[in-house]
Amino acid sequence: MYVARILYPVEVLGPGKRVGIWVCGCPHKCKGCSNPELWEFQKRYETTPETVFELIKKISHKHHIDGFTITGGEPLYQADQLQKLLSLLIKISDDIIVYTGYTISEVNPFLLNNISVLIDGKYIENLNDNSLLRGSSNQKIYLLDKTKSKKYKEYLKTETNKIQNFFTADGVVSVGIHRPDF
Repeated sequence: MYVARILYPVEVLGPGKRVGIWVCGCPHKCKGCSNPELWEFQKRYETTPETVFELIKKISHKHHIDGFTITGGEPLYQADQLQKLLSLLIKISDDIIVYTGYTISEVNPFLLNNISVLIDGKYIENLNDNSLLRGSSNQKIYLLDKTKSKKYKEYLKTETNKIQNFFTADGVVSVGIHRPDF
């Protein structure tokens, strides 16, 4: 598995204080992508789902985790490894958002069983209308875990797009759904 970033607390990609996980490797290479540096697999980011889980467990011992947001790159480009990671993450929180450039019909149903919210579709720069949780208006938000329906309906009604900056050893990572001219 190739994981480039793990950030906490991400408060702009879903409700609450979330762990954001950015994978690398993406076949889509969408024009205007906010993370083109994550398109290629990078050996330095190679790890295992178990190692990622152990890092996140350390975060959970000191901080409350409301959920996870997994993006990239393309999480489903590593579907087998993603499934292993999902099966571990649900031990901490079963509120898991996954972004993918694939459509829901292209996603393995077994994966969908462990995802609360799927945001599907390739990013299309000229369809970026600053919608909450979506990079472009062609993307769809699927609430797969109906037990979280009220929580997400409220979140989608009351929140607006925000950007959150994290300062890392490599510089600043700007997280959130950016305007098309960002």
